[in-house]
Amino acid sequence: MPINISAHVLRAFLALADTRHFTRAAERCSLSQSAFSGLIQRLEAEAGTALFNRTTRSVTLTAEGELFAERARQLLSDIEASFADLKERAAGRKGRVCVAALPSLAANMLPAIFASYRKRFPGVTLELLDGLSDRCLESLRQGRVDFALTAPGPRLAEFASRLLLNEGFYLVCRRDHPLAARQRLRVDDLAGFDYIHLARHSSVRQHVEPALARVPVHYSGFEVEQLATVAGLVAAGLGISLVPELTLFQFRGPELVAIPVEGKGLMRPIFVVQRKDMTLSPPAEVLLKMIEEKFSVKRQETPARRELGVKRLGTRSQRRRSSTLKRPAEWPRAQTPAS
Repeated sequence: MPINISAHVLRAFLALADTRHFTRAAERCSLSQSAFSGLIQRLEAEAGTALFNRTTRSVTLTAEGELFAERARQLLSDIEASFADLKERAAGRKGRVCVAALPSLAANMLPAIFASYRKRFPGVTLELLDGLSDRCLESLRQGRVDFALTAPGPRLAEFASRLLLNEGFYLVCRRDHPLAARQRLRVDDLAGFDYIHLARHSSVRQHVEPALARVPVHYSGFEVEQLATVAGLVAAGLGISLVPELTLFQFRGPELVAIPVEGKGLMRPIFVVQRKDMTLSPPAEVLLKMIEEKFSVKRQETPARRELGVKRLGTRSQRRRSSTLKRPAEWPRAQTPAS
């Protein structure tokens, strides 16, 4: 048989257990004495036993009343703690937020945002899953993450998504490369140079390949998984590569430069992606708002940076120390079309 006892009834019972006086207990609960007495009688009827011994001179707990008082206090404590926890979560001050993001975002922009968030909301547990687009979306589908920050792909349609940022591409090359002195480049300017590819399943490759389809770049023989590997190969003079702006932190070698490249469709959109059947928790909403604000600033800054031309990476002292680096005797221009 279901029991119908509210927190209000428990508080009334404990008020009488504490005061041992109907009038004072009724006043504590802001009830008339008759209403209070009726409430205690209904509680005893629900329990099927007397909880108080009543005389004209005193009110005391029965043995069953003593036992119930101990449990009622624990019940009320649990209820109040649960509601306090719920309010903290609703205010975004407590909970858990897990984000899936492309490695370029997870390593570059998100750490500073996460640090700021944790300073404001130390009671919220933050988790970050870094991976390529397919892994991010699979984690979202499984409910392991609250939202994902990723590039577009064929599996994006099943989710709710909105554009966060369009990032441009840069050519990365050695500072003694024939193209290094250029302020801006077009895709056609890459023709004939050895090109280092990222793996075909990467979002970078999927955006670069259509732009390079009509440009006779020469395949260097290198197709790698990691941007750090690309940086090492470029630094060694083994080729050039196109990478999105948000990945440039990987190319800090003093012998490297990065030059903005213009080309039809040579932009990588970054989306915030959510499941259509799930609503974000308050802590997740706050974190997403902080991310969107940061990316909004990034969108405003992008045109100004493009006008800066060559973007030299590494510190000034690092670039000065690298001035003794040997350059290849000749930068080859291949005579064959892209493979």
